[in-house]
Amino acid sequence: MGKIKFFSDTQDVHNKTIILRLDLNVPIKEKKIQDFTRINLVLPFLKDLIKKKAKIIILSHLGRPKGIKNKDLSLMPIYKFLKENLKSNLFFFMGNIGDETKNKCSYLKAGEVILLENIRFLKGESENDDDLASKLASLGDIYVNDAFSCSHREQASIHKITKYAKESYAGPLIKKELEAINSVIGGKKKPITCIIGGSKVSTKINAIYNLIENVNNIVIVGAMANNFLFFKGFKIGKSLIEKDSEKIISNIYREASKHNCKIFIPKDHKVSNDFLGSSEIKKQNFVGDNEMILDIGPKTIENIESIIDKSNTILWNGPAGYFENENFSIGTKAIAKKISENTAKKSLVSVLGGGDTISAINKSNEELVFTHLSTAGGAFLEFLEGKDLPGLKVLK
Repeated sequence: MGKIKFFSDTQDVHNKTIILRLDLNVPIKEKKIQDFTRINLVLPFLKDLIKKKAKIIILSHLGRPKGIKNKDLSLMPIYKFLKENLKSNLFFFMGNIGDETKNKCSYLKAGEVILLENIRFLKGESENDDDLASKLASLGDIYVNDAFSCSHREQASIHKITKYAKESYAGPLIKKELEAINSVIGGKKKPITCIIGGSKVSTKINAIYNLIENVNNIVIVGAMANNFLFFKGFKIGKSLIEKDSEKIISNIYREASKHNCKIFIPKDHKVSNDFLGSSEIKKQNFVGDNEMILDIGPKTIENIESIIDKSNTILWNGPAGYFENENFSIGTKAIAKKISENTAKKSLVSVLGGGDTISAINKSNEELVFTHLSTAGGAFLEFLEGKDLPGLKVLK
């Protein structure tokens, strides 16, 4: 982490043009933003640059338009929100990257901001195209990547742009993200507990392998736990399960035993015949053939709360159940509340990541406190796996 070049608070940016890559990929429905988490996180840095009289060019994506303009994936709603929340002149440019863009950006005055339209409308973005990267870099004096959640991708505005930029740095959100994750991987405050949810073992297997060496406990929840229950020979009815995961799970238990890492799986469940149904509590191995496990039960919640109480560091990635239905959101809410309570008491370092985890927490009406809330999904997992993310590697 120390090798990465970070943007300094003391850096002179007066009248300099900053090309700022952000992740403003937020859920939008009928042109209205549904979740402001990612945008709110970038506001302090933006306001600081404005205060220091920098000229700011914002690059971001929204969705996966695959190089084709799509009005439903326009950054216009984000532009409107930023315009209301930044005390500065803010402009929006919808054209292609080239001489016209350069001309528009050249008119920026100190403290002004321009947001360029969805960078993924341009085919060259996903292709990590040299020509697009060169044109983007030519727009300013300093390039800052503050989009950790995109840094696992080799794309023009994340990766190749650094080849042509005069100066390139990682931003404050990336610095905070890496410090938070390294607080877990570095194992400074033990015992460390990792709570892993989600549906597929295969997508998180490498992260789990890497964590086993560094953590004391791994708690498996969500649909992923179905695979572990099935591996142990317990009845899971028609619950969601990943085929051919037995060998993976066997290796996880073997590695855990080698590194003295305890693995916990649910002792009871909330089940239903369908996703929209009401819930019924069933003990481990008492799930009916026509039932699905959709949440953890009260005994499992009690067990997890006890583990959290005995931990000094928590990493949580993935909800405990099908939280979209209130009947199956109890486990996720209970875990969030317990982690928050212990974090507020300063007895716990808590790092939470993954889109579904954030969505589940945002559905709660309670005021919750965590050490670090990561909006990154794939990048978060790949970093946990120990991978050198392409977007960060070029900033070393």
